[in-house]
Amino acid sequence: MTLFFKIKIKDRPNAARAFGSSYMILLLRIAMTPRTALGALHIGALMFGLTGVFGKLAAASPAIIVFGRAAFAVLALAFFARFASQTRWQKLEAVDWRRLLLSGLLLAGHWVSFFIAVKVAGVAIATLGFASFPAFTVILEGLIFRERIRANEIVLVLLVSVGLVLVTPDFDLASGATTGLLWAVGSGLLFALLSLTNRASSGRVPPVQAALCQNVVVALCLLPVAAPQLSEVRAIDWLWIGLLGVFCTGVAHSLFVASLAVIKARTAAVVFALEPVYGITVAWLLFNENPTLRMLLGGALIIVAIVVSSRFSSGTSKKAVAAEAASH
Repeated sequence: MTLFFKIKIKDRPNAARAFGSSYMILLLRIAMTPRTALGALHIGALMFGLTGVFGKLAAASPAIIVFGRAAFAVLALAFFARFASQTRWQKLEAVDWRRLLLSGLLLAGHWVSFFIAVKVAGVAIATLGFASFPAFTVILEGLIFRERIRANEIVLVLLVSVGLVLVTPDFDLASGATTGLLWAVGSGLLFALLSLTNRASSGRVPPVQAALCQNVVVALCLLPVAAPQLSEVRAIDWLWIGLLGVFCTGVAHSLFVASLAVIKARTAAVVFALEPVYGITVAWLLFNENPTLRMLLGGALIIVAIVVSSRFSSGTSKKAVAAEAASH
């Protein structure tokens, strides 16, 4: 603390900046023990789980929600990068810019389709449909990277498939629940593509830098659609969108990145997989979205498949987990 006593009065702005930087680093890095890091991971998973909840609370179109979320997330991530992150940013090459542009477009599509599902079918169905993404990841890895699909991964795909069948109330495309589930599954497919894209560049681009750039792309993509409607958004809806961008994106991702300094990657992946549990529980408490027994069984199959896959994944790395969190 002697640093602050030695700063001259005329350097007050620098003193405040130094204090803010030191305080955030103290909170997110020095104070991280295995116990507090695990708690931070669960808080981050809870915040990710609240994504659908804030999306339903905001009485705005999916385009407005996604634009606002990305804009607020840029501010939150920029604050974290400035005051709490000690990772040096990399100078981006042409291939990095192309990957970040592609991943930003995939992220925009993933978010828009997810919030459409929330508006059409509710938080529970949207969250469980999106949670099918590990099955798509397994299939895409086999198709794109020619990786051999193992027996446990085949079981994962089967469990998720059966779970989705049980989650679907009926197979009538005129039904809002079925339409919403299809949008959610499409969101899961885009998220799987996004995760694979992020993993390909996670070795070069730090997760916070990648997340910030991706959110800038999302905001720019949605701006032409959202701009004509911005004046119609109520103040309370801006509050929900702001919470969505700051806490469910910027803070949640920052907690994951900071926790990975002391937590094993597999542990982080398992906690990350509990996000649907938090989201569905909060939706049940707030919106009285009472799931049927069939939906509960389907959701249990999907969540068990995700947790088991995360726990026994042999290729899980901290950079991969951080990159996946950045995509959320």
